[in-house]
Amino acid sequence: MDKKNKTLGEFIIEHQTAFQYSSGELSKLINAIRLAAKVVNHEVNKAGLVDILGAAGDTNIQGENQQKLDVLANEKFIQALKNREIVCGIASEEEDDFISVNSNDKQNQNKYVVLIDPLDGSSNIDVNVSVGTIFSIYRRITPVGTPVTIEDFLQPGKNQVAAGYIVYGTSTMLVYTTGNGVNGFTLNPAIGTFYLSHPNMEFPETGKIYSVNEGNYIHFPQGVKDYIKYCQKEEDDRPYTSRYIGSLVSDFHRNMIKGGIYMYPKSSVAQNGKLRLLYECNPMAYLAEQANGKASDGYRRIMEIEPSELHERVPFFCGSRKMVEKAEEFMALKP
Repeated sequence: MDKKNKTLGEFIIEHQTAFQYSSGELSKLINAIRLAAKVVNHEVNKAGLVDILGAAGDTNIQGENQQKLDVLANEKFIQALKNREIVCGIASEEEDDFISVNSNDKQNQNKYVVLIDPLDGSSNIDVNVSVGTIFSIYRRITPVGTPVTIEDFLQPGKNQVAAGYIVYGTSTMLVYTTGNGVNGFTLNPAIGTFYLSHPNMEFPETGKIYSVNEGNYIHFPQGVKDYIKYCQKEEDDRPYTSRYIGSLVSDFHRNMIKGGIYMYPKSSVAQNGKLRLLYECNPMAYLAEQANGKASDGYRRIMEIEPSELHERVPFFCGSRKMVEKAEEFMALKP
């Protein structure tokens, strides 16, 4: 079989022995995420036809207005993970606290916790622009057979055993890693099957795209301002092209394919940045490093940061290695 005709299910089975904790549980977990992704994809594609656009009327723990599709995606992923009885805990960007999951026949015997951003870029929903889902998987560190605690979720990104995202765009793709490179699978909507379409994905060493919300320029640290001016300067292979979608999944996905850097720095109005360490930065950092890229907060490796709270925010620089290193040089000169 041509490797590009391989289904996600076949790929998981074929490669599960390469995973250091090969017991079949992680494979079932990825399959649960695959199922939820197909359900959410179906709902996203109905936007505009049924009443799932607009605000839900509530705010999440971050103080952000929840969109109807935020709520729906959150429900679908939590339901899929609970129903398969393969996780002992779930943390979602849309939930105030983590969820402890008990299995009917083996209470708290499951070994994995999942952290998820069910619908990244939800401000784009109403205008038909790509959105996504981000997930991060860890082995629990509290004893099996006991309820999960906050300690199981507050682990540094280097402890991740798997991470990935789904991008709902012109086609729907699931991209993930278990520590052996990054592979992308595209959904064939006619038969509801994901096929391997992007094997062994890698960031080009450098690129010509920078992705940042330049509307916040006046609030950025001087080092970030200087790096943006560097990107815009007509010299050597510059100026670079500015591309910013406002959905981390979409910006990251484009930059991994074409070469580029994504930045969400701290600012005078957001001292810790905006992105969440556990739901967004750690999984994307894991993917980036597995794809020959780099991720930092401007000074240190993202996956070395010890989390202190569930919804912690950090500055984020991620993408082609040489571009991230150049941004760090400017940050070091003028923090």
